[in-house]
Amino acid sequence: MNLALAEARLALETGDVPVGALVVSAGQVVGRGHNGREARGDPLAHAEMIALAQAARTLGRWRLSDCTLYVTLEPCPMCAGAILQCRLGHLVFGASDSRAGCCGTLYDLLADGRFPVRVACRRGLMAQEAAGLLSGFFRSRRRARKAEKGPEPPFCP
Repeated sequence: MNLALAEARLALETGDVPVGALVVSAGQVVGRGHNGREARGDPLAHAEMIALAQAARTLGRWRLSDCTLYVTLEPCPMCAGAILQCRLGHLVFGASDSRAGCCGTLYDLLADGRFPVRVACRRGLMAQEAAGLLSGFFRSRRRARKAEKGPEPPFCP
């Protein structure tokens, strides 16, 4: 998870939400990614999607059933769907996502018995570190927006 957090910090350099991901197979990192929606102008450039695609290229196959994905933030519906589609073996994530988390928070797509695949999931690994990175990012964005607006005009009754 430390390597996933390092990936998340790379996203900060481009103004992207600091989320990082790694795919590990047989003890080796075979895919890595960090959010790149702002940098790439691509709504699909989530850390998980980038890491899974790189892992598939590295291994030369789309089935990743022997792999583990480590990600700093709970996957959204799109990423949870991609996790199911690649038949991922295991998911480990840090911070829960109360707005879009689909691996146990808002919904648990990975455990839905209507899908032919289930993915083992471990939640909360280094959650405080991951959540701290995200909180700091959004706090600085709010400050920047407030600074752009300038001071409040004086109140005149």
